[in-house]
This record gives sequence, C-alpha cells and structure tokens, in this order.
Amino acid sequence: MAASLAKVARRRIADMVFKAFCVVVTGVALAALAAILWSLLTQGVGGLNLDVFTLSTPAPGSRGGLANAIMGSIMMCLLAMVMALAVGILAGTWLAEYGGGSHYGSLIRFLNDVLLSAPSILVGLFVYERLVAPFHSFSGFAGSVALALLAVPVITRTTEDVLSLQAATLREAGVALGAPLSFVIRTILWRSAQSGLLTGALLAFARISGETAPLLFTALNNQFFSLDLRHPTANLPVVIFNFALSAYDDWRRLAWAGALLIAGTVLAVTILARIVAREQRRS
Repeated sequence: MAASLAKVARRRIADMVFKAFCVVVTGVALAALAAILWSLLTQGVGGLNLDVFTLSTPAPGSRGGLANAIMGSIMMCLLAMVMALAVGILAGTWLAEYGGGSHYGSLIRFLNDVLLSAPSILVGLFVYERLVAPFHSFSGFAGSVALALLAVPVITRTTEDVLSLQAATLREAGVALGAPLSFVIRTILWRSAQSGLLTGALLAFARISGETAPLLFTALNNQFFSLDLRHPTANLPVVIFNFALSAYDDWRRLAWAGALLIAGTVLAVTILARIVAREQRRS
C-alpha cells in the first residue's frame, strides 16, 4: 500500500514538473515574440509615411521610399505563385489520385519533403547557376523561379492532403456516371477542395514573401523603379538587408518600415489562411 502511494506521489510530482517546464518554455517563446513585435512596431511605425509607397529607394540623406521595392516584390511573388500553383496542384493531385501508392510516388513524396526543409540559400544558388550565370545577368524572372521552387513543395503537400480527405463517394459517383477520372478531379474534387487549395496557396505565399537569400543570388536589387523582370529587380527583403546594415539613419528607418510591411503582410495572409481553413472544417 505504501509503495503504491509513493509511486502515485512520484507520478504527480513528475506531472507537475513537466507542466511547469511547458509553461516556462511557452512563456519564453511568447516573450521573444512580443519583443520582436514591439521592436517592429516602435521602430517601423515611425518610418511609415506616404513617401514609402510613392518614392523609390533614395541615396543616403535624400528623400525617398520603398515604392520600387514593394512593386518588385509584388511582381516576383505573383509570378512565382502562378508557376508554383500550376506545378504544385498538379503534382499533389498526381500523388493523391494516381501514383501516390507506387514506389515512384513514395520517392516523389520523400523528395518533396526534403525540398520543404531545404535551406533557401541553396535554392538561390541553384537558380543562380542555371538562370543567372549562363546569361551573365541578374533578373527578376530568376528571382521568381527561386521563390516558386520554395512554394511548390508547400502547395504539393497541401494539395495531396486536402484531396486525400475528400470522400471516396465523390470519385465513385462521377466514375459511375461514365466520367473519366481526370474529369471527376477537375470538376468535382478540385471544386470540393477549393478552400483547402486556397489555404495552401496562402501559406506558400507567406513562406516566400520574406525570403532574402535566394533573391540575393537571383534578382539582386535595383535602385530605380522598373517593371521589367528581365533585369535586376528591387525587392523588399534585399532592400531591408542592405539598408539595415548601413550607417545612415534614414536608410535604417526605411529598413524598419519595410520589415513592418512584410511582417504585416505575412500576418494578414496567415490569419486569412486560418479563416479559410476554419470555414472548410465547418462545411
């Protein structure tokens, strides 16, 4: 009897220690997050004004903003998402509906998981060797390809998971009516899973919107406003990287303002993805 009571007491103590450890670790993580957000707000809000959205990046001591970098980031991210959605949705569909159970499908799934965790700088170096060095020129198009390679595995995994959750009766009903599986996928399964596909696209966009390393190797930067992605293209991550390391206060203020813009964009996209995912679960 005494031995069993001692065992129960030890288990309760171990449980209390574990709970306390979890609370402390959670508190540390939340404190670090709060410190980062506080720094972004206090330093970034002061640098936000109309010039940030209407003027291009300036020379030191001159009036300027981030309009060229904002536009460059938007163009490259949108082009990257177009490429990533086309490849990712088709690859995820193939894994879920056709070859997911084969050895080749298992290999593709494994490689996709590896690419999910691959350092972005390696992707940038790969694109540099294939699309920058052979043409002797940095370009926004190369930057978009690098960002697309980072977004594809996210969309592929999300598409496979979402399609795998669709009821088998949807496939059986379509096939029973004489429709080929490809038609069933396009008109029934994709439509049924559109909320999940949108969630995957939003998560992929949030993943690539703040990437700096691959753009240093591909798009580089451009001090002037340009809509031509065939040449070096301004973008927020690289501008933040360059301005934050400078000795000029006006450049550092713009760097904080750009960091706040990216953080706000990622936060908004993440919240939207959560809302879409919640609506999908309700339906």
